[in-house]
Amino acid sequence: MRSSNPVFSRRGFSRDNGGYAGFDAQQQHQQAGTNPYATNPYATNPYATDPATGMPQAPARANAMTIDDVVSRTAMTLGTLIVTATLSWVLLPVDPANLGKSYGIAIGAMLVAFVFAIIQSFKQKAAPGLILAYAAFEGVFLGVISAATSTYFGAGVVIQAVLGTMCVFAAVLFSYKMGWIRVNRRFYGFVMAAALGFILLMLANTLFAVFGGGDGLGFRSGGLGLLFGAIGVILGACFLALDFKQVEDGIAYGAPREEAWLAAFGLTMTLVWIYIEMLRIFQILSGDD
Repeated sequence: MRSSNPVFSRRGFSRDNGGYAGFDAQQQHQQAGTNPYATNPYATNPYATDPATGMPQAPARANAMTIDDVVSRTAMTLGTLIVTATLSWVLLPVDPANLGKSYGIAIGAMLVAFVFAIIQSFKQKAAPGLILAYAAFEGVFLGVISAATSTYFGAGVVIQAVLGTMCVFAAVLFSYKMGWIRVNRRFYGFVMAAALGFILLMLANTLFAVFGGGDGLGFRSGGLGLLFGAIGVILGACFLALDFKQVEDGIAYGAPREEAWLAAFGLTMTLVWIYIEMLRIFQILSGDD
């Protein structure tokens, strides 16, 4: 049974008879004594060949997901985020005399985006409207935060964070395609455990900052801030590898076309994570100049 939570299902960890489809396909193949596609959640192999001619057969599923579907849905989701981020930067300028208002707008947009993301997480199927709404409000949050960063640290910090995010994406994609990154259950377990610990530490730091004032536990400033920022970027890169594995398995196993929206959703969330961590790193470096 496939998980309805995209944190798991969008990354290829769909449970079927106690196993993990995708990452355990070879093991299931050995246990079942048949081809690995006999036990996958979609029960079809789009790369099957005709035994008589050796030519590729048409996929059994007419609406199977393709890489073009993933690219187009991701472009739509990221495009929505970029458009709303740009509009919020232009139409909601940061007022240094009333900075609280700007941050209030950013936090409000972030909370709305979080609610949309949670709702999508517990839906059994992808809801394009929810995913695009998430991207729109996330864009407002990023636009206001980026505008504030540009005002107080200089526009160069935002440009560096964008370029850094793009470089991480390109590096992980290249490494994954070259086979330098091997995604399996052990990799997944390590990444999820590390991410949980990281999020709990950042939450504790935020609570101490809110109720105790200052920089909280100091995890987001100075030397510790740089260290934890780098850890955050590395975790984001690991999540990108999980996203790529999910896309690869979905195409290979003949996932339905609507699964491309979940892939776009996951890639967008991961890129937002990396950008925020990059922005924090360059803010700290700029402040030290």
